[in-house]
Amino acid sequence: MRAYVADGDMGPVAVGIPGELYVGGPGVARGYGGRPALTAEKFVPDPFSGEPGARLYRTGDRVRWLHSGELEFLGRVDQQVKIRGFRIEPGEVESVLRAHPEVRDAAVLVRDDTPGGPQLVAYTVGAADMSVLRAWLRERLPEYMVPAAFVAVDSIPLTPNGKTDRRALPAPERAGPGEAYVAPRTAAEEQVAAIWAEVLGMERVGVYDNFFEHGGHSLRATQVVSRVRAAFGVDDLSLRHLFDAPHRGRLRGRRGGPRPAARGGHGGPPGVAGVAFRGGGAPSPRRDVSRAIPC
Repeated sequence: MRAYVADGDMGPVAVGIPGELYVGGPGVARGYGGRPALTAEKFVPDPFSGEPGARLYRTGDRVRWLHSGELEFLGRVDQQVKIRGFRIEPGEVESVLRAHPEVRDAAVLVRDDTPGGPQLVAYTVGAADMSVLRAWLRERLPEYMVPAAFVAVDSIPLTPNGKTDRRALPAPERAGPGEAYVAPRTAAEEQVAAIWAEVLGMERVGVYDNFFEHGGHSLRATQVVSRVRAAFGVDDLSLRHLFDAPHRGRLRGRRGGPRPAARGGHGGPPGVAGVAFRGGGAPSPRRDVSRAIPC
């Protein structure tokens, strides 16, 4: 039996690059009995063999070669989803989550019943904190593959045939455990909260609401930054201020170099105390709209 990992054009991929698993050799069947169309789809000519009439079987499994020579299963090709123009294999995200030492099991799926439209949601079994898992994924996956929400569960529900029962998984909660809604307290806070609510498709946004837990991602972050710049005349607020906040830190909008402190002792653009995001991990997803107030 021979195994190949190939891209969509049947070209071999390098070690570490995901592709579809094809198998060939004497153990491969000739096709499906009485199903010529499916046989033609699944049993394709073998471009790697010099034997006339040799065929490869398309398994539909998404895998990648490891440097050890082993194959890592990443999920099914037919389970790929498309979010914001990006094709995502949930099984690949699940694989990275399960590699975390504090995660015993994981499931990732797209939900349409979340604030702001369809988003990727991760369900994890274990003691790992959401902010820790978010940072773990960002170190290993592109930004668009990092779930917008994380839900801790006691176990991943299974169907009678042993597959993940995705319908039994709960929708993400709108607020974190024990977090009460804190309404904006000033006109400036209300203005910033209104921007967040409009971008995230929410009825209201509190002072300590979590950007990522409510469906935030890089595209929406760009929209928020653009609108806050326009609303407060801040031209040096960037996406980096939202995504690269220090661990459990507080982030303020700043220019690249030193500057005089704004009123109230905070470094920031003239007339603005700063836009801050209060975080429980890296990057910091919590925003404190009290820091986005004109002086």
